[in-house]
Amino acid sequence: MKKFMLAVGLLSLAGTALADGKSCEELKAEIAAKIDAKGAANYSLEIVDKGAAADGKVVGKCEKGTKEIVYKRG
Repeated sequence: MKKFMLAVGLLSLAGTALADGKSCEELKAEIAAKIDAKGAANYSLEIVDKGAAADGKVVGKCEKGTKEIVYKRG
């Protein structure tokens, strides 16, 4: 579990650095592929407006920082 959370944290940093030039859907697909490769199951990724109340961890930002991708387990 610790390795998985570390991976999610690293994805967050990588997603933030690279997100400005990508669409939210493209970034979401890339993050999902990386999470799936780690063997995670029963999760969701949701695109929300920056600062919107969301139950989960922000793992990426897109559309020049105006939107966030939120990871939720279960």
